[in-house]
Order: sequence, then structure tokens, then C-alpha cells
Amino acid sequence: MTAYFLRSFYVLLLLSLLASGISVKLKNSSENGEAKCINRERQALLNFKEGLIDDFGMLSTWINNTDCCKWKRIQCNNQTGHVQLLDLHGNYDYTPAIYLRGEINVTSLIHLQYVQHLDLSRNYFVMSYIPEFMGSITNLRYLDLSSSYFAGRIPSTLGNLSQLRYLDLGKNVLWGKIPTEIGNLKHLQYLDLGLFYISGKIPCQIRNLKKLQHMSLGSNIPLYRWKKPNNISKSLSGAIPFRIGNLPLLHTLRLVGNFDVQDKDAKWLSTLHSLTILELSSMHSLKSSHQWQQTIGKIIPNLTELTLVDCNLLDSDIQSLFHSHSSNNSTSLTILDLSFNMLSPSILQFLFNFSFHLQELYLSHNNITWSRYLCPNFPSLKVLDLSYNYLASSMFRANFNISSKLQELYLENCSLMDGNFLLSSTSKMNSLSSLSFLDLSNNLLKSSPMFYWLFNFTTNLHFIYLDDNLLESPIPDEFGKAMNSLEGLSLNNNKLHGKIPSFLGSMCRLQLLDLSNNRLNGKFPSFIQNSSWCSRHMFRALYLSYNQITGRIPESIRLLSELELLSLEGNSLEGDVTESHLSNFSKLFFLDLSHNSLTVKFGSSWVPPFQLRFLFLASCKVGPSFPSWIQTQNSLIQLDISDNGLTDLVPDSFWTKLRILYTLNMSHNNLIGSIPNMKLKLPFRPYINLNSNRFEGKVPFFLLQASELLLSANKFSDLFSVLCGNVTATNLATLDLSDNQLKGQLPDCWKYVHRLLFLDLSNNQLSGKIPISMGTLVKLEVLDLRNNSLMGELPSSLKNCNNLIMLDVSENMLSGQIPSWVGESMQQLIILIMRGNHFSGNLPFHLCYLKRIQLLDLSRNKFSEGIPTCLNKFKALSEDSIDRTEIESRIHWYNTTYYENYSVYTGGSYALHVTWMWKGTDRSFIRPELILQSLDLSCNNLTGEIPKEITYMHGLVSLNLSRNNLSGEIPSEIGNLRSLDSLDLSKNHLSGKIPPTLSKIDRLAMLDLSKNHLSGRIPWGRQLQTFDASSFEGNVDLCGKPLEESCPGDETVTKSNVAEVDDEDDNSIFYGALYMSLGVGFFTGFWGLLGSLLLWQPWRIAYLRFLNNTYNG
Repeated sequence: MTAYFLRSFYVLLLLSLLASGISVKLKNSSENGEAKCINRERQALLNFKEGLIDDFGMLSTWINNTDCCKWKRIQCNNQTGHVQLLDLHGNYDYTPAIYLRGEINVTSLIHLQYVQHLDLSRNYFVMSYIPEFMGSITNLRYLDLSSSYFAGRIPSTLGNLSQLRYLDLGKNVLWGKIPTEIGNLKHLQYLDLGLFYISGKIPCQIRNLKKLQHMSLGSNIPLYRWKKPNNISKSLSGAIPFRIGNLPLLHTLRLVGNFDVQDKDAKWLSTLHSLTILELSSMHSLKSSHQWQQTIGKIIPNLTELTLVDCNLLDSDIQSLFHSHSSNNSTSLTILDLSFNMLSPSILQFLFNFSFHLQELYLSHNNITWSRYLCPNFPSLKVLDLSYNYLASSMFRANFNISSKLQELYLENCSLMDGNFLLSSTSKMNSLSSLSFLDLSNNLLKSSPMFYWLFNFTTNLHFIYLDDNLLESPIPDEFGKAMNSLEGLSLNNNKLHGKIPSFLGSMCRLQLLDLSNNRLNGKFPSFIQNSSWCSRHMFRALYLSYNQITGRIPESIRLLSELELLSLEGNSLEGDVTESHLSNFSKLFFLDLSHNSLTVKFGSSWVPPFQLRFLFLASCKVGPSFPSWIQTQNSLIQLDISDNGLTDLVPDSFWTKLRILYTLNMSHNNLIGSIPNMKLKLPFRPYINLNSNRFEGKVPFFLLQASELLLSANKFSDLFSVLCGNVTATNLATLDLSDNQLKGQLPDCWKYVHRLLFLDLSNNQLSGKIPISMGTLVKLEVLDLRNNSLMGELPSSLKNCNNLIMLDVSENMLSGQIPSWVGESMQQLIILIMRGNHFSGNLPFHLCYLKRIQLLDLSRNKFSEGIPTCLNKFKALSEDSIDRTEIESRIHWYNTTYYENYSVYTGGSYALHVTWMWKGTDRSFIRPELILQSLDLSCNNLTGEIPKEITYMHGLVSLNLSRNNLSGEIPSEIGNLRSLDSLDLSKNHLSGKIPPTLSKIDRLAMLDLSKNHLSGRIPWGRQLQTFDASSFEGNVDLCGKPLEESCPGDETVTKSNVAEVDDEDDNSIFYGALYMSLGVGFFTGFWGLLGSLLLWQPWRIAYLRFLNNTYNG
């Protein structure tokens, strides 16, 4: 996730390089001599400010003992002095960034009884919940919380704001249903609930909002979006509850969801005569409703914006919408979005007929291809998105002039290749002279033709996005000379090699350069070290991570005085980083030097001129002392000082930084001592990784406010006091205390951590029974109790944990039978490991209900009787390969439940891991659910035959049935297990022949059939011939290679007495003499003739004449 948010920051930066800033000037009533503010309201505002983190001085005028009506962003009533307007909107999504973050203390705002306008939009309240108290500010008429990264559910108390006219919660990470109480806001005119994770039905109460003019429900754009297709929301569903006469004043309607479209709903739509903006996305039934299409077609002439994303529309559907409009002037559409449909190339030519006013056209994720004959001209078009179509043709080789006003062109993932950009005699130079933004990412570009095309066709390009291509050839120098307007160049994740191009030093407007994830080598780029570099006073972001850059970081890097982001992660840089390197970076907020051979040497009293928000120093040399300069950084959001060689105590004051941190990684050091039990509030549910240190004592209560708490490989000794302190850990979802020194019985107070998804207590010294309260962890997905001293039976309360994906209780002293509810209630299990206990009885057939099981290890127990014949019910093991997509969708960090439990910034360090007997040795596997399909029943007392149903498990990679009392023959169909890498059937009582089909398993790398009663010849050929005798020893009736025992018939004649041996010797002498005589005779005759011909010329000539005469005759 860290890499993704690094990317997010610079993308936001890139998209706004032309922005000139933000200036908020609100006229203060007291500037004209009116009333001063009320004392209690001033104190309420100061209390509100205390929880906020103001990195940019937005609240710099909010000072005690001053008139709050003169403060910026405040407006008071002229007569009464009461605060009426509080405008704290930020500018987080643009640059220069100005925003607030931290905790919102809404309770303090309750004292502002007369405030009517509250705007907290475009700030950075990451994963903060919208407080229920917000519904207590009852005089509010305007409430804007949009685009501020709020999380959680929409508070139903917002329905108490009866005076509200404007409510915008859009573009946040809110989930759950729309509260019915929203229908109480009878004066509401503007409602934006454009939220990706919102679900359920549209409450029918919303149709009571008769004054509503703008309504947006649902969204198909997740706030944290990877650059991948198919980010489409279908969460809202059900009927559209509006009827004729409802919401008559609407001019903007946005509905996103897979609604059940009915004809009566279309009649309601037809009555919205003021409608100018219409979005109906993810409505898959729209194409089958003639009534809806007809209604949309009738209102198109009135629309300025139409969005029909993800509706499975064909060309014919679009044509029917526009069928009644035949001239260019018949529509007023300026924005048209038809992304994620099934449209063909002809749609472009068709839309040209309605293009007079069209300024933005979005057609991504369709079936559009390009040909030389397809080049319509849209006279007013400024933005065109054709991403995720197949455009690998000659579209750029001819006169590509789709619009003379085009400013932004998006062609991501269009299969474009070098040949698409070759210049031709018909090319018209500078045909895209207005283009300022070009996205060619995720294509198949390899070499330089595209660069030549660019500087011949464009003159005003400000930003080009070429990430995720195959570029390897050097960028031509002419590109740098011609593109002097370029402000942002992104070439991330290509194959560029050689030195960093020197021509970049001639780009005098360059502000952002991303060359990360390439193969560039050599020393630090020289142009950056040049004091005369024309762009050094405006250069703001440098990304060189994951290349092969060597040498030292030059001290002259300090010349880049405007630098805000510096990422050098994953290179081969060495030497010291000192104060002189960074002393000129007053604006630096992102620094990543991780995974180099750098030594960070700052003086103990140095106070940097910057306030970092992101600091990553993983695997750098920082210690042994704890770095005091980090304690001067009071704006940190993410901090990674893992593997830094720290061997010190952590200062108590450092832990207070967790109040504003989202991630903290101090793992793989040798930090010592105990963590103080401080009274801290951690509002942002941080990710905390302290793995592999030497912390000891008790785990303090305040750490339980984290969402992920990783404390493995330390010396913590007390689990009871931290869990049983009557403190409910409402946010804790991952707790890893493996490999510590926890002793005594497992505490019986798990109800206080009821939101846990991952619990790992493996490799400790815990004893006693598994407590009943562990069954209260109903959301639990992983329970790992491996390698302790637990005893007794599995408590029946565990059957409530029916979301378990992994259960590992191996290497304990648990006993009893496997309860039937393991198979009946835990049907989500992928991994079940009970190895090394005292479980007994038979293997219950209920285990066969575990259709998703991929790893089942019941080895080293006391199970008896036969192997169940229902093993073919293990569906996941019967598949030839693992369905990774399905598995990933079920594990929390891949799906939407992730946002309910974790901070948006997560290190993602906890992964499923198991210890598995693999080819005779214990091995550790990380994320085994994505690679292993294995069954281990070894070291029990199982009897009977190996059921033939086991041969139906085609996906098995490892099968171990050794050290049992199995009898009968090896199933003849064993060769069906083509995926087997390891097969161990040793130390049983198996008899009969080795099935020849075993030789068909080409992947088999380990085979052990030793110490059975197998007989006959060992099959020979293919993979079986690679195994030595140890795989078959201990079977007295086996014969053939690789054993020394030969099989009957391997010799022609077997002699049984001395006389026969003598006869054989006589015969051998006779035949030896015969063969020798024949050899001597052949040699004499052959060379007597041939030698004479070769050595005596007259004979040779006579012989050749003879042959010639014979041939002619």
C-alpha cells in the first residue's frame, strides 16, 4: 500500500501542475466595526482547533484573547457577534496543497448554536468517522464534508438537521445503507451521496424532498483506485422508488447501481423538465427497457451532461437514444460519458453528428478499434478518453486531427506499438498543438518513434504519462530540446537502461520527473548537481526508485530548494547522508531513501527546516542510537525506520507521535526495554509493526487502538493484563504476538477484541485449555495457536467462528475427536492444520464438507480406522489449479471489508504463513493459499486401503500418507494426479505392483514408497528413472532398477551348477576364436584388395577403366 500512496501523491501533483494556488478570503463582519465574537464561541473554536493538525497555517489567526470574528475563515453576524459561517475547506487534491488533518472535535462545535454554514471539504481526515454529534448542530443550513477521506457509515443523526439546504458527503470512504432519516430534511436542495461503497436500496423517504434540485446517489469511482479496469460499483440495487410528482425541481440526477428498471420509473423521469445533468450508471437492465431509452432520448436536447457508464450498451442502443436528433445543433451536450459498454468503432462517426457543443467525450473500456478511415473531427472537443480499447493501428501515422482544441488525450492500455507513431509524408505537423496532457501508459511501446512523433505533432505538451510500457531504447536528445514546455514526465516501470538522459537538464519548466522502476545505472544525474540548471528553482518531485544508480548522493542536491518529494528507494547508493544534503529543503514533505547502503548521519541537536509527512528509511544505517531529529517531525503520517541497526531504548515522548501517525514500522531492529503504559488516544487506527526487536514486559493498552498490531519475535510475557483490562479494542483487526515469551493460560476475555480478523499466538509457552470466549470472535479469519502447550478438546464455541479461512492448532497437546462442526460450520476453511497433537478416533466424514480446503494436515496424531471415501468432495483440491482471483476476493485485504477494519494506510505486512512438511523437511511458506494444495495424514494409525477417490484430487501438489497401517494396492489411477510434486506412501503395509501410471506424473520430484510389501518390477521411464534406490527400499519383493535386485528374465540363461559354468566357459572360448578368425580374414582380404588399388597406380587405373566400361555397357 505504501507504494500505491506514493503514486497517489505524485499523480495528484501531476494533474495540477498548472494550478496557481488557492486563496480564501472571507469578509469578516468586525472589519467594518460590527460586534465582536462571543467568548464561549471563541473558546469552542479553539477547542475545535486543538484536535486538528494545521501543516499549512490555515488557522494561524486563531489565537486566544483575540476577536474570533477577525479570524480567517470565520464569519460572524453583524449585530449579535455569533459565529454563523465556518469555512475550512482545503485544497488537498491540488497543488499547492493546503489542507487540515487530524481529529474533528465536533462536541466543541455544539456551543456554536448559531452556525449555519460548515465546510470541511477537500481536507485529509483519513478514515475518521463522521461524528454522530454532527446531528446536534441544528441550525446548520449548509454542510459540506466531501472529498475529505471520511470513513464509516452515514450517521442517521444527520436527519435531525431540519434546516439543512445543502448536504455533500460525496467522494469519501463511507459504506453501508443510506439512512432513511435523510428523508426528514424537507428543505434540502442539494444532496450528494456519491459514494463507491454505499449499498442497499434507495430509501423511499427521499422522494419526500420536494425542494431537491441536485441528487447524486452512488458512485463508480472508488476513492483509492488502482490504475486497473473494472472498478465498477453495483452496490446500490433494488427498485427506483420515485413516482410522478416526486422531486420536480431536479436539474441534476446521478444514480449509480444495478437497479431494477421498470417502465413506471421512466414516466417519472419524463416529468423532470428542469433536468440538465443525467447519470444512470451500472444499470444493466437499461438496455432492455425501450421505455427508458425512449425517455432518455426525448430529454437529451435539454442535457448538457449525459453519463451512461457500465450499462452494457451497444451501438444500436446509442443510436436509438439520438434517433430523433439529426443535426449538429440539435443537442446542447458538452459532456458525454459512455465508458464500460460494448460500443464499436462506428460510434465515433455516429457521435460526430451531434458534436457541435461536445467538449468532453469518455469512451474507455469499449470495443473501439481504429482505422485510417476513422478520423472524425469534433470542433469543440477538449477532453477525449479512449483508454482500454484496441487502437493498435495506423491512427497516428496519418493526419490525426480529431479536434483542433484538444487539450487532454487518454490512451491508456490501447495496445499501441511503435509502428503506430511512424511519421509519413501525409502527416500534418503540429496537428495537436493545443494538447497539454497525454496519457500513453500501459501500452506496448518499446523504442523511439513515439518520441519523434510527439515533438513533431505537439508544441504545448505540459505532461506526458508513459508508465508501464516496454521502453528500452534511449530517449532521443531531440525530444528534450523540442519539449521545452514539459512540466511533468513520467516513465515509471519501463525497461530504460544506461545513464539518466542529460537532455533533461535543458527542460527549463520541468517540475516533476519519474524514472522509477527501470534499469538505469551510473551515478546520480549530473544536471541535478548543476547550479546553473534552469529548472532547479521550480523542480518539485524526483522519483528514481528501483533502478541501479550507484555512488553517493551529491551534496549539491540541496540546490533543488523547491523540492517537495524525493524518492530514491531500491538503488545501490552508498555513503553518508548528512545535514548539508537536506538543509535547503524547507518544503520537503516526502522522503524515501529505503533499501540502499546509506548511512544517515545527522547531529543529535539538528532541527531540520522541513516537516515531513512521509519518511521511509528502511534498511538504512541510522543507529545504534534512536534518532533524536525524528522527534522534531511533528507532521508525520507514515514512518518506516525498520532494519536501521537501532539498539537503543525508545524515548517515552516518541510514542506520543502515534496520535497522528497512520503507519509506524520499527521492525527488525534491536530496540530494548518496555513500552510505557501511557494514556494516548489514537484516532486514526494506525498500522504498527514492532516485529523482531527485544521489547519486553506488558503490551500497553494504548496499542490496542491500532488496527494492525504486529509484535512478533519480541520478549513480551503478559497477555492476560492487556486483554482483560475492561478496555474494548474496537478497531483492532490484526494481532500478531507470535514468537514471544507469553506464558500461562490463554485469557478468557476475548469479547474485548471482538473485531479481530487475524490472531496469531504461535510459538509461545501458552498452556491450559482454549477458552470458551474465543468463540466470540465471529469475524475471525485466521486463528494460529501453533507450537504452544495447549491441551483438552476444541471448545464447541469455536463453531461460531464460521468465517475462518485458516485454523492452525498444530504442535500442542490437544486431544479428543475432531468435532463434526469443524466440517459443518467452518466451510470457509482453506487451511486446517492439526499436526502434532493427541487427537484420536476416526476421521469424520463431515470433513468432506470443507469444499474450499487446500491444505489439510492431520499428521502425527492417533487417528484410526479408514480414510473417508468422500475425499472427492474437496472441490478446491479437485481443480487443476488454484483460482487466485476467487481466493484473493475472500481474504480481507483484497475486498471492501478491508476499509471497515483498517486504516487506509496499511503496511500489509501480515500474511498467512504455515510450517509444512515438504519433501521430508519442515519448511515455512508465505501466503500458501495462493500456491499450495496439499494433504498430509501421515504418522497415525489409519487402516484399510487408499480410497480411489483420492485420485480425483487433480490439484494435489503434495500427498503424504506415510507411517500408517494402510494395506491393499496403490490405486491404479494414481497417475491422474498430474500436479504432484511430492508423494510419500512409505512405512505402510501396501502390497501389489507399483502402478505404471505413476510414471506419467512429470512434475514428481520426491517419491517415497519404501518399507511396504510392494512386489514386481519397478516401472521404468520418464520421471521414475530419476529416483534412487532409497525411494523403494524395504520392499523385499520389488525388483529392477534402481534396486540391485534384478527381476526374473533379465538374463538369458541362469546357470545353477559348476559343470554348466564350465560348458559356458568352453563355448565362450570357441566363439571367441571364431570371431577372431573372422576379424583377421576380413582385415587381410579387405586391405589386400583395397590397399593394392590405393598404393599401386597401374592397378588402380585398370580397375577404374573396368568400372567405367561396365557402367557404359
